[in-house]
Amino acid sequence: MMALILIGIGGLIVIGAIILVAIGMRESTGEDPMQARLAEYAARGETATLEEIELSQPLSERVVLPLARKFGEFALRFTPQNALQATQKKIELAGSPRGLEPTVFWTIRFITAVFVGALMAFLMTIGLDNCSWGTKILVIFGFVILGFYMPELFLESKIQRRQKGVRRAMPDALDLLTICVEAGLGFDGAMQKVYEKWDNELSLAFGRVLREIQLGKLRREALRDMSDRLGVAEMTSFVAAVIQSEQLGVSMAKVLRIQSDQMRIKRRQLAEEEAHKAPIKMLIPMALLIFPSICIVLMAPAVLMLLRSALKTLLFGG
Repeated sequence: MMALILIGIGGLIVIGAIILVAIGMRESTGEDPMQARLAEYAARGETATLEEIELSQPLSERVVLPLARKFGEFALRFTPQNALQATQKKIELAGSPRGLEPTVFWTIRFITAVFVGALMAFLMTIGLDNCSWGTKILVIFGFVILGFYMPELFLESKIQRRQKGVRRAMPDALDLLTICVEAGLGFDGAMQKVYEKWDNELSLAFGRVLREIQLGKLRREALRDMSDRLGVAEMTSFVAAVIQSEQLGVSMAKVLRIQSDQMRIKRRQLAEEEAHKAPIKMLIPMALLIFPSICIVLMAPAVLMLLRSALKTLLFGG
């Protein structure tokens, strides 16, 4: 009976976790779904009440997403302010994947913790009957903590991948910036060319800087905000050099040329560093997977031959 109850609870938690993860990782179109639905009805020339328009939205937008946000807001009341600011900063460094919000992220963390703990409790109930309750509670508590930090690990991985992509794209982007500035374009026009040519994290960051400048923000402030959102040391130094060249009246093309050469050297150094790490990373799969297989293939026939020979009688007796 207890196992059936745990199975039911685990099933409900699995369904809730899947729904919330799907919401947290949904595609972000950057527009209000209600406004989009109103525009659709206006284009058709149809008249509809507000209730009909609202009911025409997907169930996730009408019910599930508001519930997730409410649960996240309730959880945030018991979360320290420093943790909330750190979460918001990490989401920005990750590029706000799929329109992820801090409330939904914390909801996913709590649901994942409960799900992992319930799953481990179910497995221990059906497979480890000889263990004491104290041991089971400690193991379950450990897996609850692991489940709570799993979304955090995934977010950190997203941040690292994004920063790595920015570092790889910087030398080519700076080359294009240099060529455009030397050809007579302004720095804003050069950033526009980078935004139009590529579709990566760096080009999107330049596009956001251009939109902020068009909305009235100073270029140096928009560039500083971009470096803060990316969290890449190379980008911070590049932005500082550009701002300093504007303030001192130094040739922008010369500064960009120097920065481009430095970024290319830095990328080569990072590639050499990764190449030097490769043999060390290969030791683990070689020691755990390749070497045992080779030993089995090479030594199994010899062991079988020895067991069939007179050595078997000598070692194990008649």
